[in-house]
Amino acid sequence: MIVAGAVMIAAGSVTYYLVHRELADEKIVVADDAETFAGKKVEGPFTAYSEATVIKVHAEEIADGLTYAQLERDDPRRDTVMTSSFLRASLFTSVVAFGVSGLVVGLGVLFILAAVAILALDKKFTTRSLAVAAPGAGDDVVVAPSEASADTTMAPPAAEPPADEPPADS
Repeated sequence: MIVAGAVMIAAGSVTYYLVHRELADEKIVVADDAETFAGKKVEGPFTAYSEATVIKVHAEEIADGLTYAQLERDDPRRDTVMTSSFLRASLFTSVVAFGVSGLVVGLGVLFILAAVAILALDKKFTTRSLAVAAPGAGDDVVVAPSEASADTTMAPPAAEPPADEPPADS
């Protein structure tokens, strides 16, 4: 589980970085009329979402509130609205990629923490079982203090009659 967690953390981190780098390479800037992040470079999930929202607003203005499917086939605005839909879909895909990579990193951390907890419990129970010697391992039975109870004494085994004497009849 520790190895799987480490692999997940590494894979999620690399994916987050690659999506960030690809977005940054596009040199997109959030439009000035955006509600949030106006003028900022699109390099992360929040700026990508903000820019996708602005593109939708601009496309609705261009098409008078109509969607690509609602525009007539010969309407010259149709290509612009279609392009805006593709841009928005690409930006939303990056937002999802950021989210999934973050989720994978979080699950990797969770795997490692679970493995550490399991190892700690295993060590606790292994130490406890070693403190109690197996019967027949020696003359005395050792009981760990945490396992001790009020009745921890053992009676000595009953004496066997000597081999040359016949057993007593009752």
